[in-house]
Amino acid sequence: MAGRRARERKQRVRRRIIGWSIALVVVAAVAIAAAWALPRVLDRFSGPEDYAGPGTGEVIVQVQSGQNGYDVAATLVEQDVIASAEAFTEILVADPSIQLHPGSYRLAQQMSAQGALDAILDPANRAELRVTVPEGYVLRQVFERLERDLGIPQAEFTQAAGDLTQFDLPEDALTLEGWLFPATYTFDDGVTAPQVLQAMIARQQQALDAAGVAVEDRQRVLTFASLVQREARLPDDFGRVARVFQNRLDIGMRLQSDATVAYGTGNLHVVTTTADERADATNPYNTYANDGLPVGPIGAPGDTAIQAALDPTPGDWLYFVTVNPETGETVFSTTFAEHNQGVARFQQWLRDNPGWGG
Repeated sequence: MAGRRARERKQRVRRRIIGWSIALVVVAAVAIAAAWALPRVLDRFSGPEDYAGPGTGEVIVQVQSGQNGYDVAATLVEQDVIASAEAFTEILVADPSIQLHPGSYRLAQQMSAQGALDAILDPANRAELRVTVPEGYVLRQVFERLERDLGIPQAEFTQAAGDLTQFDLPEDALTLEGWLFPATYTFDDGVTAPQVLQAMIARQQQALDAAGVAVEDRQRVLTFASLVQREARLPDDFGRVARVFQNRLDIGMRLQSDATVAYGTGNLHVVTTTADERADATNPYNTYANDGLPVGPIGAPGDTAIQAALDPTPGDWLYFVTVNPETGETVFSTTFAEHNQGVARFQQWLRDNPGWGG
């Protein structure tokens, strides 16, 4: 009897231990499940991952034309500007009025999504390059200026300019000379040499379109206008210089432009030429020895020169000479005798200014 009661007590103790063990296992399982699920539940309620603060360092981010907010967010994540694309796109979705404009922007890495967006919307953060190309510059001078202000080596422009097929040019265009419009340009950081040249060509085409120049006449007009650009010194003289050249063309008289001869020799820093240079008919730009216009432009004409070439000032002049290179004073004449008087004034000026480097 006593033995049976002892066995029953042992069985009851065993059942309690098993029950406690099962309870402990259940509690442990619940704890493990909670530990696994709680962060995910908290993430759902706390929002997407995001950096805090303004970030550090500097990175250039390009927003390409045609990209949407999701594309921009992916770029920002890739460059470690923001922690997650969701943090950025949620702001855009909440405010559909936000507009992202193409361009290059200076941002920091590990910024908050709101900070990155604010930086992109701030014009002060645009990473832009600016260059001004003066009127009358030849290709070599243009490339030098582009290298100086854009940081792109001249060799890259020379290489790009060697392949005219990539640009929208007429068939009679021999080089890019004359096709790079003189103006101030703004480019995004990272722009390439072909992109710069294409933008300048497009600007020249815009100028020709505005002046009403037909496509088939563009090369001839630019050639004519480039002569006017190089020879005229004062604004009022552009139309008169163009008239002298047009009058000569009309009667079959050679243009006799020192500027064209100098271009062909490469001596662009001078305004006078030698007798031997003027007699060299192998120079295709020599308008002393060859009839008509030179084979192509001798520089980059601007709007004023283009307009003068299209609509010269009325007059019967056949000659002109700059009698004072410092002030640009130019004398226009109808007869050779009158012209010689102007030449004498110029020669006297040279004698009075022996140290002048022209």
